[in-house]
Amino acid sequence: EQPAVLRRLVVRRTGVHNQITHALPEGLAGVAFVGRGSSANAAMAARVMIELATRKPVVMVSPSIDRLYGAHTDYFGHLAVGLSFSGHTPEVVSTLLDLQDRGAATIAITGDAESPLAEAAGLTIDLGTGPELAVPTTKGFTAELAMLVILAETLGGTPLPHEAWAAVADVTQQVLEDAAATKEVARDLAAAQHVSVVGAGTYLGIAHEIALKFEEAALLAASAHSSASYRHGPIAMASTAQPLVALVGPGSAGADTTQLAAEAARNGAPVVTIGPSGTIPVPDGLPEWLASIPMAVRGQQLALAIATEKGLDPDQPPTLSKVTLT
Repeated sequence: EQPAVLRRLVVRRTGVHNQITHALPEGLAGVAFVGRGSSANAAMAARVMIELATRKPVVMVSPSIDRLYGAHTDYFGHLAVGLSFSGHTPEVVSTLLDLQDRGAATIAITGDAESPLAEAAGLTIDLGTGPELAVPTTKGFTAELAMLVILAETLGGTPLPHEAWAAVADVTQQVLEDAAATKEVARDLAAAQHVSVVGAGTYLGIAHEIALKFEEAALLAASAHSSASYRHGPIAMASTAQPLVALVGPGSAGADTTQLAAEAARNGAPVVTIGPSGTIPVPDGLPEWLASIPMAVRGQQLALAIATEKGLDPDQPPTLSKVTLT
């Protein structure tokens, strides 16, 4: 369903731009995200886009700062964005309300327009995805990611070309119709003790999401790193038992990770690359912000293939539920 969801979001872009514009605080001081799990990973990717668009600080708020420590940080002039596909995570709701009480204008991005999160925010943007049945989110993540690109466009005042947006769903469709490359790689990764997933810039949030998918859907221990942080230590563990999945999409961030992947391969580590010229290819031509969407779908496919290789049910991981009530 992901291509169809993306096409609907593209049609809504102008209307969403107008909604967000009217919800912004006067003299934007910064942007604060609240989310957990996949939503936090989408926000991590968006942080780069929005700092570039606004030249203002963008932070990820930890609900624990209030819940455990009782902090009362001043968010006057900030835009606070609550992210939750279900809209039912209590600490995301309570934290967004706290930020509103401390001066922030609030937006909820959710798949349920009647959820507690939607009721808590000054403006609610419904992703329009319909329900998602599997426990690990797929269309919910890519819809959030696309909506955050729209948010970055609005805040920066410079929309991406219409042609690029029009191509996103088509590229995602091409990726979904070509699972052969992920199935080949899955045979090797299924036997690994641990996998490192590396990305830089916008792709760092995608790396965290792919690592999460490996853990929750394929029960494969995984960690995510920026290319810089990987060089600062984890590269020492690269080996046949500790392969590397590197996100080598377009832009300077992808180029930096391409260099790292070559270093790791020279040191003897099995390396899988995801990108236009990668082991797992993604069609070329999209700008970095939008290329992250089909690259995330490649990660979903790879997690599915590893789970299948291991004889697991990726839709219903043990001990997990669709809504996590933290």
